[in-house]
Amino acid sequence: MADIVATALRSRGHEVTVSTTGRAGLRDASDLEPGLVILDLGLPDIDGVEVCRTLRRWYRKPILVLSADGDEQRKVTALDDGADDYVTKPFSMSELLARLRVATRHAGLIDDDRILTLGALTVDTASRAVHLAGQPVALTRREFELLTLLARHAGRVVTHGTILEQVWGTADLRRTDTLRVHVTQLRKKLGGPGAPQIVAEPGVGYRLVQ
Repeated sequence: MADIVATALRSRGHEVTVSTTGRAGLRDASDLEPGLVILDLGLPDIDGVEVCRTLRRWYRKPILVLSADGDEQRKVTALDDGADDYVTKPFSMSELLARLRVATRHAGLIDDDRILTLGALTVDTASRAVHLAGQPVALTRREFELLTLLARHAGRVVTHGTILEQVWGTADLRRTDTLRVHVTQLRKKLGGPGAPQIVAEPGVGYRLVQ
């Protein structure tokens, strides 16, 4: 699989280094400082989630994980520990390349931490003002905090647990129904032209995409 992915990326002009173990990957990432890491969670020496957690202590570029089909909890754990996105095996090369484009595009999207912009949507975190195509959008406090969190991680999956902890102050997943209601309300208020979409990742979380 590594050879196939590497060949596909090189044919599109990317410089690729393949590391076949977790320890080698951590060493290569430290030495080479790559623009993006594709991390298979099924490694022969170190658990892939632990590699992700270790990388994220110092590595600030995108990490995209490859996860076994149906391994939902592993996806959630990897995302909570710093992964930007995941692709489930088996996957198509076109899907992987699309996810890579999104990850690299959003990595440099937000330059001003106070003003978050995605398409026609602007979120001013200092004044707590939201505008869509220049028009103000009235949000409740929870809706604003939810939107701000998703906008700060635009293109990335934010897990249910992370959202509940940062917006509601609890990691109790029994509150997921409350989260779902707020997402529905927020979608209605952001339904104008050029608005980004809140996309559900079933059993995992949500992502804000343009």
